Amino acid sequence: MNDNQGPASLNLPGGVERLTVSATIAAAGPHAVKRFVEFFAATIRNRNTRGAYVNAVGHFLRWCEDHGVMDIRRVEPLVVACYVEELAAHYSKPTVKQRLAAVRTLFDWLVTGQVVQYNPAASVRGPSVIMSRGKTPVLTAEQTRELLDSIPITDVCGLRDRALIAVMVFSFARVSAAVGLRVRDYFPEGKRWRLRLQEKGGKEHVVPCHHVAEDYLDQYLSTAGTPADDNASLFRTIDPRGAITPHGMTRNDAFRMVKRRVRAAGLPANVGCHTFRATGITTYLINGGTIENAQAIAAHESPRTTKLYDRRNDDISLDEIERIVI
Repeated sequence: MNDNQGPASLNLPGGVERLTVSATIAAAGPHAVKRFVEFFAATIRNRNTRGAYVNAVGHFLRWCEDHGVMDIRRVEPLVVACYVEELAAHYSKPTVKQRLAAVRTLFDWLVTGQVVQYNPAASVRGPSVIMSRGKTPVLTAEQTRELLDSIPITDVCGLRDRALIAVMVFSFARVSAAVGLRVRDYFPEGKRWRLRLQEKGGKEHVVPCHHVAEDYLDQYLSTAGTPADDNASLFRTIDPRGAITPHGMTRNDAFRMVKRRVRAAGLPANVGCHTFRATGITTYLINGGTIENAQAIAAHESPRTTKLYDRRNDDISLDEIERIVI
């Protein structure tokens, strides 16, 4: 990275995100550029959060340049307020709040680094968001079984895909935690096997492995082989010849796989990886589980978050509304 005033581009250490230092930042000098890069590289450990913040901040800085604000030190509350107003016309409320939070946090960092005198985003209010029901599509237990049974298990690819979907369903695991599993993270304890998931915020979360997921994992590993290195990825990619590789799957790999399997099973096209987390939680609650235990299995900080995945009342509400006979 050069200490000149022009925009620069670099790779963040330990990540795949591409960070561009815009002219708006470069105009404030080398110290501002250094502080800007440090915000992403030093303060944000979660790669997914980092990627979201890179996108949000980049969008804001491009907007500033398009509107003639060419120096980060010239950003005032009115500028941020206008940006939020324009965002609200094109994006959902949660997206607007997320982008405002990223901008606000960046300016906090720039204030403590003495790049700017105050945080212009601190006084700008985002939209109010009150959610009582999540938007993630949910499958029924029957649809989930249909999907799992539809995956051919005549090769290692099918065995892998079935095992990965089962892990997401039966452990409520986020896709990042599921594809991030290492060989050592599937381990016996007593008479049962367990999964060690790396969740948001670097939190390690151990859950018992459901017997169905355990069976599918064992079949997959029996065919794929268990690497000698216990730090190797549990879910690995498949080469064009259909052979397992040493490379771990990414979130995008899992997403493409899920879309392919869902399409082949004739299930709704809006089903994604997060569907399995919501499906697992809803099915658990339908079968008598409690919100408190679902929260513990899902590693949610608050039961309110878990309740967003509880879709037991969807059918009840529809039945009740049809009582309005006119």
